[in-house]
Amino acid sequence: MDTPPMPFSARLRAASQGVHAAAESQLYVSALVAGELDIAGYLDLVVQHHALYQALESVAEAMRDDPFVGGFVDDALTRLPALEADLTHLAGPDWALRTAPHPATVAYAGRIRAVGGSSPVRFVAHHYTRYLGDLSGGLHIGRAVARRYGLTGQSGAAFYAFDRIPRPKAYKEAYRARLDALPLSPADEAALLDEVLVAYGHNMAVFSALARHVPDAPGITEAVA
Repeated sequence: MDTPPMPFSARLRAASQGVHAAAESQLYVSALVAGELDIAGYLDLVVQHHALYQALESVAEAMRDDPFVGGFVDDALTRLPALEADLTHLAGPDWALRTAPHPATVAYAGRIRAVGGSSPVRFVAHHYTRYLGDLSGGLHIGRAVARRYGLTGQSGAAFYAFDRIPRPKAYKEAYRARLDALPLSPADEAALLDEVLVAYGHNMAVFSALARHVPDAPGITEAVA
C-alpha cells in the first residue's frame, strides 16, 4: 500500500526545523529566558516587535479580502495594540520619541512590506513564521518574562497574552489545516518555504542586534545575507 504524501504543513515544519531551533537558541533569547537581562534589554525587544508587527499587520489588513490567503487574517492574532500598551507601561507615553528599531529590524520590516504586498504566498510565509512562533515558543518566553520582571498580560507583557485564543494548540492545528488546504503549485510551495527561511534569517539578525544587552556578549553584526 502506498504511503500517503506528507501534508505541506508537515513538510514546511520539517524543512524549517533547523533554522527554527537556531533562532530559539540565539544568545539573546537564552539570556532573556534565563532572567539575565535588565528591563532595558527586554524593552528593546518590545520596540523591535512593534516595528515588525506594524509592518506585518498593515500588510495583513491589505490582504484581508484576498481570495487566496485572506482566511489567514484573524483579528484574534493582532498584536499591535498590545505592543503599544506594553511600550507605554515600560517606557511611558512618549515611548515613540525615545525608542527606535535597529537596522536589522528595519530591514526585516522592509522585507515584509516589499514581498507581503505583492505575493500572497510570501505574505503567508511571514504570517506563519511570526504568529505560529508566538503561539509556540513565544508563550514560553512570555511566561519567563512575566516571572523575571513581575509583569502581567495587562502590564508590560500583553504581547504574549492571546485572550481570544484560549486553546493555542487547537488554533495551530487549524492553522496548519488551512495551509494544507491552499491550492499551492510546486512553485508556490518552494516560494513559501524560501520566504520562511528568509524570515528566520531576518529574525536571527534582530536577535543578534539585541545581544548587545547580554553581559559579556561578543561583537555581533546585524547584516543578513
